[in-house]
Amino acid sequence: MTAWQLRQATVDDLEAIMQLETALFESDAWSRSSMKAELADRHGYYLVAFPVGQPERVDGYAGLRAPRGEPQADIQTIGVAEHARRQGLGRVFMLRLIDEARERGATEVFLEVRADNPGAQALYDSLGFERIAVRPKYYQPDGVDAIIMRLMIPTPQMGQA
Repeated sequence: MTAWQLRQATVDDLEAIMQLETALFESDAWSRSSMKAELADRHGYYLVAFPVGQPERVDGYAGLRAPRGEPQADIQTIGVAEHARRQGLGRVFMLRLIDEARERGATEVFLEVRADNPGAQALYDSLGFERIAVRPKYYQPDGVDAIIMRLMIPTPQMGQA
């Protein structure tokens, strides 16, 4: 099992992110210009994961749009390389993005997930997201529906050890 480190992504990570993006989301990958704009946007928060000791190798990325002081945030994207799946990296990304949304003042987080991606849906369900709507044929050119999900961000609880 690989151990990863996370760091905040920058425009310098664009090439590595786009290599994963186009491999993972062949028919509906983000454009290079859209991803570059996301990485540079002050309302965004993007992370990359790399194996310990190999900062040049990006095995995953995830992004959030959360303007400071606004009550709503959006998970923009999450991608994990095939060889790094089913090892908890997606969950780590999601937890960190939810924490960042909370730190920026959000009380709820939204996301859209492909209706034909039961693995991602199971992750989001396990984190407490609820299904609130469907966008028919949202993902093009495949014509796949998007399930809109929302998480009411829980207040952190301190417990006794």
